[in-house]
Amino acid sequence: MKPLFIQYPKCGTCRKAAQWLKNNHIDVTIRDIVSDNPTQQELSVWIEKSGKPIQKFFNTNGLRYKELNLKDKIKNTQQEELLRILASEGMLVKRPVLISENTVLIGFNEKEWSKTLLKSEKP
Repeated sequence: MKPLFIQYPKCGTCRKAAQWLKNNHIDVTIRDIVSDNPTQQELSVWIEKSGKPIQKFFNTNGLRYKELNLKDKIKNTQQEELLRILASEGMLVKRPVLISENTVLIGFNEKEWSKTLLKSEKP
């Protein structure tokens, strides 16, 4: 099964990640985070699979995050409510997100993506 690449096409970081995937011949299924935002169930699975706290899935640089004053709310909110908030609007989710059988990558960090996705050619 191909990895799922969730992106916002107008996002520069997402475009950079998409180009990196293309350059490294990694075939993915592409999904627009705005027109097809993640569900609570999907987010719950991805968060567990990633091993990272739910806070890492929030787009803390986004305008919507700031408008909703989520910086202060996140600290005192239960995970189920945070999942509901994240699932309510794709622009709240940090992007891009790459989901494969074994891993979930949030945001684009070339070093991390290389280490995780590229097979070492050394014996």
